Amino acid sequence: MTRATRLEVPTAKGPGELVLERPSGTPRGVLLLGHGAGGAVDAPDLVAARDAALASGLLVARFTQPYRVAGRRAPAPAAQLDAAWLEAVGVVRGRRGLRHLPLVAGGRSSGARVACRTATAAGAVAVVALAFPVHPPGKPERSRLPELDGAGVPVLVVQGDRDPFGTPPDAPGRRVVVVPGADHALRRGEPVVADVVPGFLDAVLGT
Repeated sequence: MTRATRLEVPTAKGPGELVLERPSGTPRGVLLLGHGAGGAVDAPDLVAARDAALASGLLVARFTQPYRVAGRRAPAPAAQLDAAWLEAVGVVRGRRGLRHLPLVAGGRSSGARVACRTATAAGAVAVVALAFPVHPPGKPERSRLPELDGAGVPVLVVQGDRDPFGTPPDAPGRRVVVVPGADHALRRGEPVVADVVPGFLDAVLGT
């Protein structure tokens, strides 16, 4: 077990929280993960991504948005989520030895959207998107694909084939791994996350 370090992230809308966990050796990169709209950073698919990244030699930081720290389930507006996320990036970058390490952004559902929208501003080299919500259930006309398309960096998407939020198509710079029988919670998808994340990290980090 790795020892976790908890850090407060001051934001304009109250404090967020980071949980940092280091690999056994010197980290070769950082994976910053965000939670779903009403969820937490201990969601099974996020934990699977964390474990895979730690085993691959990355430091993992999981960020809880201020509205969740305050005990609210309804998410803040997108601009507030993005601003808080970038504050978290700044806190991670301010830690000793982490400033110049390559950053991979990621998250599940709402957290994946935030990671895609802010990838360029955060200086991320890639995005890991778990259960990206392509559209609200039953409303494919309200597509969020522009957020995914606009990430500007390589993206790994892991998506259940029964996800009512839809499944994005493969595209240049984007790999979509579909988990048979999994819904938006990616239940039963943890082994797939654990299997595909290390290879993706190796590819984007050049090792």
